[in-house]
Amino acid sequence: MNTTEALKNVLLRFGAGWVLWLLGGLLLASLGLIVERFLYYRAGRCNVKAMALALDEMLAAHEYEKAIETLGKARAVATSIAAAGLRLAARGPAAAEKAMMSAAALERSRLEKRLSYLGTIGNNAPFLGLFGTVIGVIHAFAELGSADAAKAGAAAAAGQVASQAVMHAVAEALVATAVGIFVAIPAVAAFNFLQRRVSSILAEAEVLSFLVLAYLSERTSESALQQPRPVKQRSSSSGDKAYV
Repeated sequence: MNTTEALKNVLLRFGAGWVLWLLGGLLLASLGLIVERFLYYRAGRCNVKAMALALDEMLAAHEYEKAIETLGKARAVATSIAAAGLRLAARGPAAAEKAMMSAAALERSRLEKRLSYLGTIGNNAPFLGLFGTVIGVIHAFAELGSADAAKAGAAAAAGQVASQAVMHAVAEALVATAVGIFVAIPAVAAFNFLQRRVSSILAEAEVLSFLVLAYLSERTSESALQQPRPVKQRSSSSGDKAYV
């Protein structure tokens, strides 16, 4: 027995039923991921417009500690990023911007967690279904080849039985392809939808981040204007004279 015959026997022995069970498990896994990510994104959002107005009032009054406390209570992605910048407000706008970039990178990794699994299921489920179909087609041709149409007095009956067996095997084979497509469609659609939600949440975070940077830059400019001008000195032949 060569390698091809051995592989054919293995595929015929196990059939395509395990492929359908695997696709069913992937369907349940994708639905669980979709629900978990949807709830996580829903908990990570807030009313950005109202939060921006409240933050604008607190920053205009230089109430930075109150702003950090208010942002912490919201427990949203946008507020956590803005709060990370305000904690380093004393170090200047550059340090605050770096802190918010770091917080945004951390939040992005949390938001995109497990999305790759969902994309993998959507991309590979049709191939699994096609694999099940190939197994079914192999089974159909095996049924066709095993039909003994040469038996005396039963040629027509044997041919009819073989034809029915082949059609039945092909029908079962196509079911695997249909199930694979059925699993892939919601996974791909949900993956695209959730990716847009990630982009939307991070865009909302930029609203508060830019607002924080605007006030910190303004405070830095005011501090620079309020600093006294340095006194310069020069020496001359008649003696040292100071001037401003």
